[in-house]
This record gives sequence, structure tokens and C-alpha cells, in this order.
Amino acid sequence: MATQPYRAIISDLDGTLLNANHRIGDFTIDTLRKLSQQGVDIFLATGRNYPDVKHIINKVGIADATLVTSNGARGNNLAGQQLYGNHIPESLSLSIMQETPFDPKRVFINSYQGDEWFINIEIEQLRKYHQDSGFMYQVVDFSTHHGRETEKVFFIGKSPEDLLPIEHHVRQHYGEQLQITYSTPLCLEMMNKGVCKANTLAELVKLKGYTLNECIAFGDGMNDIEMLSQVGKGCVMGNADSRLKAMLPNHERIGDHKHEAVASYLRAIFGII
Repeated sequence: MATQPYRAIISDLDGTLLNANHRIGDFTIDTLRKLSQQGVDIFLATGRNYPDVKHIINKVGIADATLVTSNGARGNNLAGQQLYGNHIPESLSLSIMQETPFDPKRVFINSYQGDEWFINIEIEQLRKYHQDSGFMYQVVDFSTHHGRETEKVFFIGKSPEDLLPIEHHVRQHYGEQLQITYSTPLCLEMMNKGVCKANTLAELVKLKGYTLNECIAFGDGMNDIEMLSQVGKGCVMGNADSRLKAMLPNHERIGDHKHEAVASYLRAIFGII
């Protein structure tokens, strides 16, 4: 087998590997299958929860793919074995959920806890993001909700400005205890301190006998910055958050997720016809 330029490919999902319909396209599926057949490891690193991503990757048919979910709070293989886990402590989780002020007409609070997704209000538009997996939220009252197994708490705003006072509050009160980031300009996310895609990926590739320097990665959000900075080659999507582009000015820009640009790029560098 010819030497490959990278041992593994790592990709974010929404805005990166998934198309405009939040689905994985046939061209991308074929590309990932061919890479796997060539012995290249496949890692999906996303803010989504594990059950959600497992349904998506099952369609690809790559049995040995590795999933890094909830921005690095969990790592699993497709057999369901958990390889890494890091939760927000229960008391801290409850404080965030119950004591963070926000405008309920403009902002919605969510949590990923274990295999479940909780939200404070019905949001029909969110269903389109999970149409491929069928993974869906449960509406709860966070004032009486539990704080167990919290992988992340996240706030979705109607505009980026809606999230700024929440970010300020969380950084002021919990900044030393949390990892705080944005997956999109409208989604403010918080995990336990030190949790990010890059840190979890570094542990998982070590189990396979190599380092992040031997990997290529793709992303579009602020939650991808550490990952794109620490791999051997980090590629920024053309449709990426402008803040990510500004923070990684020397990283190569590729095409748009709507056109399955990751697959096209991978075919070019790995010589897939």
C-alpha cells in the first residue's frame, strides 16, 4: 500500500462535512469509504451528541470510525465503547442551568446529558438539523431539572448579540471552571474545563500509535480552533465563522460545505479518482 500523506482525517460535521441540508452527501460517503479502504483512520469531531452522530456515521458504513462528540466531552467507537469522558460537575451544571440570566423570548437553553438532549422550549426549526439521525430533544423545566452526566450546556440565540451578556455572565462567574466556546455565531457552548475537540483527539490518536501532527482536519467554527491549530494540516471552510478566519489567517481556505468541499479536497490530496 502506498504511503498516505496523513494517518487520519478529522472533520467537524455541521458547516463542514454535512451539506446544506445537514446531511452527509453521497459523494462524501463514497470518499470516506475509499479513504477507509486505503487504511486512513476517520474521526468525526463535533458539538453534536453521540447518539445523533452514531446514526449519521452508520449510513457511511465505516465500522472503525471514531466519534468525538459534545465538543470533546466524549469519545466513542462505533461499537459503542466509550474511550473518553469528561462531564461538568453536577453542582456546577445546576448552577449554570438555574442561575444564568437570559431573555427567554430571544434565547433557548439546552443540555446534553448522557445520551439525552434537553431544551426549555419547543423549537421546530431545530428538527432540520437532526432529520438524518432522528435524534430529538425533550422539553424540560431547567429550574427543577437534574445536573447528572452533563457533557455540555448551550444557549441558542436569535442573534449573536443575544448571547453576549450570557457569555459575560458565565465567564465572570464560572470562567475558571469551564471551557467556553461558540459552535456557530448563534450557539454559545460550555463544557468542563479543559474539554475541547483537540485534547480528546490527542488522547484517541495516541491509542492508535500516532499524534495529531500526522492528521489533517477540517472545521468552520470557533469550537474547531484548537483542533485546526494542533494538527499537521488544518483547513478552514470557505463558509467558516469570520472570527475563526481572523484567528487562523494563515490556514488554507477550502470550498463551501454546500458543495461537499471536504470530499473534493480529500480526493485531491489522497489521489482518489
